[in-house]
Amino acid sequence: MGKHSLLRVNPVVGLLPLLMFVVYALLLLTSARIALVLWQWERVIDAGMLVAVFLQGLRFDLVLVGIVLAVPALCLPLLASNRLLRPGWRFLLRFYLPVALLVILFMEVSTPAFIAQFDSRPNILFVEYLDHPTEVFSTLWAAYKTQLIIAVTLCTILGRYSFRKFDRLTTGMRPLSSKTILAVSPLLLLLCFALIRSTTDHRPVNPSTVALSSDPMVNDLALNSTYTVLYAVYELRHEPEGGFRYAAIDDTTIVSEVRAAMSVSPDDFTSTQLPTLHRQIATATGEAPRNLVIILEESLGAEFVGALEGLNLTPNLDSLVADGIWLENLYATGTRSVRGIEAIVSGFTPTPARSVVKLGKSQKNFFTLAQFLSRHGYETSFIYGGESQFDNMRRFFVNNGFDWVIDKHDMRNPVFMGSWGVSDEDLFNRAHAEFSATHTRPFFSLVFTSSNHSPYGYPDDRIVLYDEDKNTVNNAVKYADFALGRFIRAARRSSYWKNTVFLIVADHNSRVYGADLVPIERFHIPGLILGGSIKPEHWSVVASQIDLAPTLLSLIGVSGEHPMIGHDLTRPEARLDYGRAIMQYNATQAYMEGEQVVVLQKNLPVREYVYHDGTLIPEQNPDSRLANRAIAHSAWSSMAYERSLYRLPEEGQDTQTAGRSH
Repeated sequence: MGKHSLLRVNPVVGLLPLLMFVVYALLLLTSARIALVLWQWERVIDAGMLVAVFLQGLRFDLVLVGIVLAVPALCLPLLASNRLLRPGWRFLLRFYLPVALLVILFMEVSTPAFIAQFDSRPNILFVEYLDHPTEVFSTLWAAYKTQLIIAVTLCTILGRYSFRKFDRLTTGMRPLSSKTILAVSPLLLLLCFALIRSTTDHRPVNPSTVALSSDPMVNDLALNSTYTVLYAVYELRHEPEGGFRYAAIDDTTIVSEVRAAMSVSPDDFTSTQLPTLHRQIATATGEAPRNLVIILEESLGAEFVGALEGLNLTPNLDSLVADGIWLENLYATGTRSVRGIEAIVSGFTPTPARSVVKLGKSQKNFFTLAQFLSRHGYETSFIYGGESQFDNMRRFFVNNGFDWVIDKHDMRNPVFMGSWGVSDEDLFNRAHAEFSATHTRPFFSLVFTSSNHSPYGYPDDRIVLYDEDKNTVNNAVKYADFALGRFIRAARRSSYWKNTVFLIVADHNSRVYGADLVPIERFHIPGLILGGSIKPEHWSVVASQIDLAPTLLSLIGVSGEHPMIGHDLTRPEARLDYGRAIMQYNATQAYMEGEQVVVLQKNLPVREYVYHDGTLIPEQNPDSRLANRAIAHSAWSSMAYERSLYRLPEEGQDTQTAGRSH
């Protein structure tokens, strides 16, 4: 019997390309997982996950195999049995399967760099960064050149081999008989279905299936990166824009819990339709209103700041601590710049979804400090050294109260231009020029730095290097501090210093990682308030980025109605409390009051801990009231976004009827 006849009559041989794909995919994924486990050996052993990583890993690799094979399984009855459509079947096997292998390889080779930066396998952030190919490629080439070359080389080798292999397997392939199709097709479809579900339970397996330890990154090793990205896209398309709910809770309880935690008198709430809209009376006395400048420092975690017992990389910031209000226990709400912007500029709490900076319903009439201050006669601006359209910033700002935007395209003769824009020196030079110009109205400006961003490019001969290699995060932090100190010295000599309040704060840490469900110490960031009217103080209460905007309104002497739920820390009673912080870490959220921490995870029970010496210790006496408060705050964010409750009433509108249509 000839070779072609064998292909026609033997279904096993006829489906050999599919079998070969399964073998190659499992070998590739298992090899990648072995390499990752060896790299992260200590954390895997500490988590007690060595066996589970490989057993569950094989399970989720088979889930991915089922997803990939579902396409040829569905096409098999039509294409494989018809002589006229046979070229389509061969094309599918010859190109689709090798491309699938290439995608799997590319994702696995990309994983170490992603883990190094985000301490997790690729997720929705991986997809979002594809919207900015120029910045991403320049960063990869500068910071991960070796890994990029290895990835391209491996993909090229596998691509050449797999295309040739599947070409040989499909050459001369003849149609399968109708009897074979009827026998094989249902079995193949059933097999794919079984592999994808991987369980007989009500719900198919998902990432929470492998949440077997308190170390999220180790749990992720039991998945594969193609699956994690596909699942993230699936979640994005099948969940409300405002994000999923961690637990069932009714609207009345959500509102009552959130309002109770705001420390606002019931008489100060001004709307029945916008639940958190309330009247805030500024505590500052004297001449008002004052200018406001928020300096948002890229990736400046507490670990770099000497005044927070970090590395001695910020001598200029450290020297300013005694001159202003120093927030010793300030925590970021997330791990990305847009999350920090969301909290600092809008006072909005984090959700499991993307930041509101990028979501559709928040692109108009969503509350921001700029919108609020515009109604109080302020000029408002955003000044950034990079591309202002990155992460949708320009659109969000312009549509929500910012009068104008300045970015790298508006910088004249910069001293340095890197992959993410001009240097912090150039940024501050332009900001100083803008603030020094004649103003007929008070101004508010958000100044966002970018030098401390991978690949860490900055001008030569500015600092004494901390690391021998120039382009490292430690050296970039030191340069960013140099540029900041230079600007503050210039501002002190300026005409605007006396009547301006400055906030210096980080958007997030440079890298958030750790073995805890939420590595809280990596959310700790510096916060310093300066200005001619600011009296030096040290505030030790736990605080969140969402507390900054209400606090600043008091310090610049502006009263009014707004929906922010953060605490005005200028009020002594706010600093006598434990304080609280809300932190979003991928799909996990932590709610912390003092040392008590509630951790919320999708499809998993609520967990309570005590945060002590940088570690989460399981709480022996859980507090259901604290858990309810945490659930209510997480649900409030989604509810407020979805129902357009986080906004100001239209000017002249009665606040008691504002939002009635919602």
